[in-house]
Amino acid sequence: MTFRMPAEWESHERTLMCWPCREYSWGHTLEQGRREFAAVANAIAAFEPVTMVAKNAEQAAQARTLLAGKVDVIIRPIDGSWLRDNGPLFVTDGNTRRARHFRFNAWGERHAQRDRDARLGRTLAEDLGDEVDFVDVVLEGGAVSIDGAGTMIAPEGCVMHESRNWYLTRDQVEAQIKAALGLNRIIWLGQGLAEDSVRDPSRMYYGTDGHADLFLAFIGPNRALMLKSPEDDPNAPHLAKSRATLVAAGIEIVDFPYMSGFMDEGNWIIAPYMNFYFCNGGVIVPVAGEEPDKDQEALAFLAQLFPDRQVVGVNLRAGPRQGGAIHCMTMQVPLRP
Repeated sequence: MTFRMPAEWESHERTLMCWPCREYSWGHTLEQGRREFAAVANAIAAFEPVTMVAKNAEQAAQARTLLAGKVDVIIRPIDGSWLRDNGPLFVTDGNTRRARHFRFNAWGERHAQRDRDARLGRTLAEDLGDEVDFVDVVLEGGAVSIDGAGTMIAPEGCVMHESRNWYLTRDQVEAQIKAALGLNRIIWLGQGLAEDSVRDPSRMYYGTDGHADLFLAFIGPNRALMLKSPEDDPNAPHLAKSRATLVAAGIEIVDFPYMSGFMDEGNWIIAPYMNFYFCNGGVIVPVAGEEPDKDQEALAFLAQLFPDRQVVGVNLRAGPRQGGAIHCMTMQVPLRP
């Protein structure tokens, strides 16, 4: 049997996270960000074990004061906290589990001093006792969505951005990713959300060139939940084009008509409900709290969509200001066979 990457909704051994540490990035929101990461970790810990990685002993001690008893805190060298993008991707053949460690270059070399993050995926997998295989392709976990049955959705504007895999053709990138993760096909989309792909002075620019986990998530084999914007939204044309591409490829699309956000210092900041995280028996969902009625509608929609899971909302503001929410903070470790 060949190795495959399990879907995110399959059973987990635990969740991995990193304690916010990059003062330069977080600025005056650092302590709020840490409280939000703790709230997310504690919500997940009600369903499954969580390991929180801290940069040093002082930050580990602070983390322990905010985290529930079911969250383990370990100290490892880190530069940042968005583990979805530099964490290990685990695969299994039904008998064993291995980790794939892709190249991480700080979202297209946008940030300096990320060497520790570039090594962290291997470190954490080795901590868990897994063999690690290096894959010489730049790939951020939040950029793509995988259904566990052989299909990946990947925005070409991100994965093939000139600052990432410039030295490879798309066919070469596709072949390496498919071999590493046990995929049969990659469905390539164009641009991601405008907030993540195009600089607009009236909107917060996230700078990851179109990560999928802001607008799309597989929720079953060949079945995806996808953001549906109003027609007057800048994202509507790109989302409609991506939707048509997916439908033509045989993907069943469930439209999700809710987007959360808030104004901050003159910028519109998105806090996508779509950036949720599956854990054992639960779905942890970011809410901004700006429009409580919409928050409840979105959570009720997800509760109806996932009747066998408990849907839990966690209020986030500092995280979205930095360009991330719950899915961006987390990395699942599937059960070892």
